[in-house]
Amino acid sequence: MNSNALRAYDQVSRTTLSGPEIEAAALTKAAIKLKSCQDNWHADGRDSELDNALKFNQRMWSIFQGELEREDNPLQKEVRRDVLRLSAFVDKRILEIMAYPDPEKLTAIISINQNIAAGLRQRPMADDYSNLRL
Repeated sequence: MNSNALRAYDQVSRTTLSGPEIEAAALTKAAIKLKSCQDNWHADGRDSELDNALKFNQRMWSIFQGELEREDNPLQKEVRRDVLRLSAFVDKRILEIMAYPDPEKLTAIISINQNIAAGLRQRPMADDYSNLRL
């Protein structure tokens, strides 16, 4: 696919996806970036790619943290608390990887991103839960 087609697809997907689908797509993109670094650990330019992937993850999780801390967030307090704790782990792991890079340390963040993305993609059965977002 050429770059114009990719940009067009990206633009359409941004305007047609729901909130949870956008969040799932961002988590998946973050996991893919980290997995690429892990799979190409000894490649030239790895440090730059790793820095980019870690910063992308850090920004994304910071946005989630801000949303979770809002009083009007529709998630139950216990769920928000648990995801905030998980985000604190992700933050700590990202900083650890920045200080002491190791491809095995990426596995936990990749797995967390993939699992939350999978959960966000599931369509709730009850209409009452249709607006739940991280």
